[in-house]
Amino acid sequence: MEILVCIKRVPTVGGKIAVTADGQEVDTRASGFSISPHEECAVEEAVQITERDGGSVSVLTLGPEAAIEQLRGALALGAHRAVLLETDGREFGPIATAAAIAAEVRVHPYDLVLLGNEAADTGDYQVGVRLAHELGWPVATGIKSLSVEDGGVVARREYRGVEEAYSLPLPAVVTVKEGINLPRYPSLPGRLRAKRAAVDRTSPEWAAEGLRKSALRVPESSKHQAEVLGEGVDAVPSLVRVLEEWGVLA
Repeated sequence: MEILVCIKRVPTVGGKIAVTADGQEVDTRASGFSISPHEECAVEEAVQITERDGGSVSVLTLGPEAAIEQLRGALALGAHRAVLLETDGREFGPIATAAAIAAEVRVHPYDLVLLGNEAADTGDYQVGVRLAHELGWPVATGIKSLSVEDGGVVARREYRGVEEAYSLPLPAVVTVKEGINLPRYPSLPGRLRAKRAAVDRTSPEWAAEGLRKSALRVPESSKHQAEVLGEGVDAVPSLVRVLEEWGVLA
């Protein structure tokens, strides 16, 4: 089976999020970049499928040359081929992104395209569905379990406490959610192989879309306050008073 996994270079979220002065981008000067968590699981799922059933895994990203770092990270996890759809720095919208990926898919005979359910930065939840529409392929989204059966795939997800199962003929597009598996850590041989691997490059043409970003805003976080009741045995009376106020003590 030939599988393509689409990944995205996104800011690493490990603390407080800040935006640039013009409100157009996430300020990444102190954060760095990584692969979206959903997409890490998509890479792992593709590698596991090919380890069981044979085939190869290609990883693709649309972005600047610096995104090669994320491609090599996916290669270190077990992917076999990397494709960079190199941009000039302008942000592609979901319509243009899906069109650029579809052009790559039409050139290579992939059986299955995996994506993360949504990107960690924009959360668009659009590219997988738009890609399937562009290709005329079946699509399943929000998937937490995936198996290859009888020349197709069975994709399962949970919705409002009920498991839903979809049988899709191949070729197909599937978007997976974090938790479908536990991504492995890259091995030293995998890192060395990824460092030496060639990266295929093309440069899709940027196209304007009807959607336009106005500004990014970081929502106000809830504030919590703590009251120190005292130290040691001196705090016991105050603690008892608080417990009585909460109705914990009879």
